[in-house]
Order: sequence, then C-alpha cells, then structure tokens
Amino acid sequence: MTEPSPPSRQQLVAGAADMIRRRGLNATSIREVAKHAGTPLGSTYHYFPGGKQQLATEAVRFAGDTVTRMLDKRLRAGPVDGLRAFLALWREILTGSDFQAGCPVLAVSIEEGTHGEALSAAAEAFTGWEAQLTGSLREHGVAAAEAGRLATLAVAAAEGAVAMCRAQRSTRPLDRVSAQLESLITTAVGG
Repeated sequence: MTEPSPPSRQQLVAGAADMIRRRGLNATSIREVAKHAGTPLGSTYHYFPGGKQQLATEAVRFAGDTVTRMLDKRLRAGPVDGLRAFLALWREILTGSDFQAGCPVLAVSIEEGTHGEALSAAAEAFTGWEAQLTGSLREHGVAAAEAGRLATLAVAAAEGAVAMCRAQRSTRPLDRVSAQLESLITTAVGG
C-alpha cells in the first residue's frame, strides 16, 4: 500500500483562491481552506507561517497569474481575441459556479480590513492585466494614451460586470459589457 502524498502548497493556494472568490476574504478561515483543499490544518500553518494574510496574498497572486498566463497566450492573436478570452473566462466562472464565484482579486480589493501584501498583490494583478492589454493595443496601432484608457476601461468594466452578474444571477451585465468593449476595441484597432 502506498502512502498518500503530502498535501501540496499549491492545493492550499488554489483552495484559498476558490474560497475567496466565493465567500470573500473576511469569511474565509485557515481552517476552512484546509478542509476545502483536503489538507491537514497543520500543513497550512507549515506552508504559511504568516497565517491568513500570507495565504491570501499567495491566493491573489495565483489568481492574477492564472489570468495573466491566459491573456499572454490569447493576446498574441490581438487585443480583440485577448478581450474575448478575458470576458469568456469570467463568464465560465460565473455560470460554472451558479453565480457563486467571482474574482478573488476583486474580493480582496474591496473588503474592509484588507491591507499590506494582499492588497498590494491585488493592485499588481489589476495593473498587470491593464499593462498586457495596453501593450497589445499599442502593438496594433492604438496611441499610448488611448490604449491605456481602453485597457483600464476593459478591466474595470469586466470586474464590475462580474459583481453585477453575481447579484442579478444573470450573465446579462457581462454580455452587454462584452459587446460594448469589443466594439470599442475593434474600432480602436481599425477593424
């Protein structure tokens, strides 16, 4: 009989990101993350001696990096394809969770009491996504100032639409935002 492998740090980080996107940071405890990830509580404190704030910071970085990798891949085909993939990701998360999950980066950003590295990680994720989209727009002939404004609009509108979709239990806000953003970006790149 083989011994079960020890819980991985990555399981805990992914589990924390999932819980934060469903419940928010304040309603997520270390004990619940361990249970959700199927790991012993002691493993959580072993891997994250800084406690909940350290785990939250890494969960936000994990979520941010996941989106960054997807955007990096899809933006190679252009800003419209990257935008479509970004919005499709949120649509999939919303519908796949019956509107129970949103963005852990946003959740950490808006909760009272969030501070330090977790909040900095959220800011870095948003800034990184904006920079990726800005870069793609620039590569496709959009002036720097307009590219930056469009990128900020796209990220902010998508995040806001996700929150609205959760509240309304409908993809209608995201669908409307998607159509408008795609039109704006297509026009900007001359398509």
